[in-house]
Parts: sequence; C-alpha cells; structure tokens
Amino acid sequence: MANKGNQNGSASKDSAYTIIEQPLGSTSAVKIITIGAGASGLNMIRTLRNNIPLAENVVYEKNPDIGGTWFENRYPGCQCDIPSHNYQFSWATNPTWSKFYSPAPEIHQYLKDLAMKEGLYDSIKLNHQVEHAEWNEEEGMWHVRVRDLETDALTLDSAHFLLDGSGILNNWKWPDIPGLDKFQGDLVHSANWNDDFVYKDKRVAVIGNGSSGVQIVPAMQPDVETLVHFFRSPTWIAPGGIERMSTSTAGDVISQLKLDGEVFTAAQIENFKNDKELYKRFVKATEEVVNNKFDYLVNSKAIAPVIKESMTKYMHGALKDNEKLIEKLVPDFPFGCRRITPSPAYLAAFHKSNVKVVTDEIKSVYEKGLITTENEKIEVDAIVCATGFDVSFCPRFPIIGRKGNLQDIWTRELPSSYMSMAVPGMPNYFTFLGPNAPIGHGSVLTITELASKYITRIIQKCQEECIKSIVPKQKAVDDLADHIAAFMPRTAWAGSCRSWFKNGEKDGPVTALHPGSRIHWFHMLQRFRGEDFDYTHWTNNSFGYLGNGYSLWEGPGQNSTWYLDEPDRMI
Repeated sequence: MANKGNQNGSASKDSAYTIIEQPLGSTSAVKIITIGAGASGLNMIRTLRNNIPLAENVVYEKNPDIGGTWFENRYPGCQCDIPSHNYQFSWATNPTWSKFYSPAPEIHQYLKDLAMKEGLYDSIKLNHQVEHAEWNEEEGMWHVRVRDLETDALTLDSAHFLLDGSGILNNWKWPDIPGLDKFQGDLVHSANWNDDFVYKDKRVAVIGNGSSGVQIVPAMQPDVETLVHFFRSPTWIAPGGIERMSTSTAGDVISQLKLDGEVFTAAQIENFKNDKELYKRFVKATEEVVNNKFDYLVNSKAIAPVIKESMTKYMHGALKDNEKLIEKLVPDFPFGCRRITPSPAYLAAFHKSNVKVVTDEIKSVYEKGLITTENEKIEVDAIVCATGFDVSFCPRFPIIGRKGNLQDIWTRELPSSYMSMAVPGMPNYFTFLGPNAPIGHGSVLTITELASKYITRIIQKCQEECIKSIVPKQKAVDDLADHIAAFMPRTAWAGSCRSWFKNGEKDGPVTALHPGSRIHWFHMLQRFRGEDFDYTHWTNNSFGYLGNGYSLWEGPGQNSTWYLDEPDRMI
C-alpha cells in the first residue's frame, strides 16, 4: 500500500525527507482479505467497491455457498426473530417477504439474489477456509494461509487489511454430556442439520431452549411419536410479531395491511411493490419499534417492570395457568436477560399429549437414551442438540499480531475490543460483531452496514495519508471496557440467568452486547476518534501525504470553489 509516488522532488537540507510528487488526495493500491461471505462479508464487498479506488478484495468462505448462518442453519422451523422488512439491507429492500418473520430458506435466497444482482460472487472464493494469519511488521502486511476444501491444497495470500466476518454464532458445539458419543440412535445438532434425518414417528429428545430449541419443538411435535424437551432454565417467550406490533406505535400502518395471520397476502405484496410510500412507512415504523426495545432492558426505566408483568401474564395465559408448566417455563429473572424469542407455537406445544418437559439435568447418555440426575432413564430414538455455539469470541484459527496469538490472549483474558471492531496489538485487523457489538438490539444487517462504513473510512484514511498500520491503543480499549463493566449492571442482560450474552454463564460479565441502544451505537460510529489509535507510516514524515502542494479537488472538471455554494455547510 506504499503511497510513495515520485520521490525525486525537493528534499530538505537538514533531513532525508523528500516531497512526494503527487497531489493531496492521491490514493495507493490496497489489498484486503475478508473472512466469510455471510451478511457482513457480502455488504463489505459492495461498500469497498463503491468507496475505495484501487482496491482488491478477496473473500474466503469455508462453505460451498454464501449466506453464513442462513446457509448453515436448516433445522425444522428455522426463521428470523426480527421482522422481515427490518432484516434486510437498506440498499436492497425487498417488498416480497412472505411472512412477518421470514423462514431461513427465504433469507438465504434473498442474500443469493442480491449477491448475483450486485456481482458480489466475483470477489468470493467458496470452499476456502482460512487456517492461519500473521502480521508482518516490516512489510505492513497480513500473511494468510488458506485451504481449498475441495482439493485440500494450501495457498498463501497476503493483504494490507484483514477483515474478520466469520461471525459469533458460527462455531457450533456439542453439549458436554458424558456418553454422548455412545448413543446409537440419530444424533444431530441444530446448526449442523442432517438433511437425511427422518424423525417422523420417532421418540425424539430436544436439548436446549434457546431460540433454536424454541423453533424446533413446535416444528417437530406434530410428526414425532413423543418429544422430550430438556432444558435447565426458563426463558421468556413473547407473543407473535403482528400481535405485539399492532399495539405499538406501528399499529396505524399495520392496520392498513392485508394479512393472513402473520403471512402477507399476495394482494399485500403487490401493494408493497406499487405503493412505495406505504412500504417505506411500514419499514420505518417497525424499525422504530425494534430500536425502542432498549427501553425495557434498562432497569431504571419505568417500563421495564410493566413489560415483565405483561409478559408474565401472557405466558400464564398461553400455558393455561398450568402451575407445573408455569414453574418450569416462566422466569423470575428480568425480561430480556436471555434473548427473547417470539413463538406462541412453542408454548402451545406443551399442551400436546406427546410432549414431555424435563428440567432435571442430564447426567449422562447411554446407548438407548438419556439418564437424568434423578436417575430417570428416558429411551429415545433420536437426540437433537439445540445447544448453541462457542460464544467466547476466541478465533477458530491462529491470528498472530504484535502481542501474540489472539486465541491465547482471549483465552486467558476477557475478550475486549474497540467499538466491537478493532483489537489492541492487531494492526489493520477489523472484526464484524466482535465483543460488545449491538447484536441483541435488532437486525444484524443494518448493524453490519454501519460497521462496513466505519471500517471503510479507516481504510480510506490509510490509503490517502500514507499510513502503513493502524491499531487501537490499549488504554482506549481499557477505558471502554471500564465503561461497559460499569454500565451493564443497569441492564436486564446482567440479570442472573444463563445466557450466550455472557458466554453461557449465569452471572458472568456481559461480553457480547453494546452498552446502549442501537442508535447509541450508530451515533458513536459517526465520528472517527483518531486519538484512540497508534499509527506507523510508509514515509519518514507523517505529513508526507501532503505531496506537491496541489489537491485533487482542483483542476479541470473539479468544482474548486465548492465552498461558495453552501456558505453555512460545515466543510
């Protein structure tokens, strides 16, 4: 990325400094490697193409197709728990979503369609897995080892910037239950679903009541002989989206829609296509409701206990005041402590004669089933593990920077980052949805749009100012971590519940979420705080980028008197 230009210009008498013979604003070629072709990787391709000249960006994707979590998750009932029209890129709005909450195949197809339309596949290498990355200080480059999963061939690549879009809900794991490997029936994980698995008329155990388990139980229940649902903790279940939105500030626009339950009728989809004003009002109104969720997650807000009481009443009603079910399913911890999943069908499933709830811990698994801590043996034909992911933020492969391997650092220390996107000691390395991102606050797609713009502005700065490396200062990250630790106790997330927001711990620190609302995070990213970073430069003078005294903003074809056009505009 060296922006050295023609250095045969005038030199100072007292130093080896030489003027670069190019105008201010000149850019140098830059190479970027992005890991992952999920939503973050796809959006980043487009953002870089639109804003970074002389950029080469290659995206390595381990799967045989794009889409990330929406390619990998294929379990029965899999769908988004964010309203469809808010779970889309602002630059690729889709009026044809079929339901209020879109099923996984539809979201995956949406991503494939926009990738094809935008020509994003040209930058992506499928079936390529990054196995090792190491920063070379002298070269100012990341050296990356990549395995072609089709041929097993290893290749070496290098780039000025390494962008990690591998995601947090990606590295699925089996539950730590003794004897799991001894089970002789079907054993499947929700995030690694076997499409050949036939569960009809079988006795099935479903372990876990996170968002995947909540969706799987009602989807499988009608087809199985018996369904035994194992979980350790109660969880908050919310009413359906249309029901909740109808009583919110979005109620007026929702009342104008033609719906069949939570399905958009063909007439309504056609109306969305033709009535742009109605479509925009609907999207903005529901987005505002999603954004405002933060209000009931702050303990000091008067609305928090009101919402908790309302949700408790709803769950009691949906469970038909069955005291045994209420005791097992309705939490006493704050509403929002665990991720909230809307699913009236989940609560309805517990009234079916073929469903059994077990909250005793699983002591072990044997050849024909499971044994609880109460020594109850439960025979099943299949075990479905909806037990989530490794959410420690620890990378899946070595990433070696100035201070060593990030795997080792985040194993011995609490994961922390700069605004969820940069890590001390890791020059020119940026993450999407790193520690303390706003991933519990709404749609990931608009979040990754803002992250992409922030990272792109940093790359632009480096490209135009002869910056060789940029890395956040440890003090800046430590100060931010102190703020997060002081803030989190005022939120529902810090309540006493076992949550992936706290790496599966009941009372551990909140490592996954931003200390504020989505808008708070968006606002925070509007200005780049250059004082929080350390820099090295390609030139021996940090002002070398000023060049030959001219600017690209002047000359033929340029509006070099732009400052006269809008006198009150901040330049």
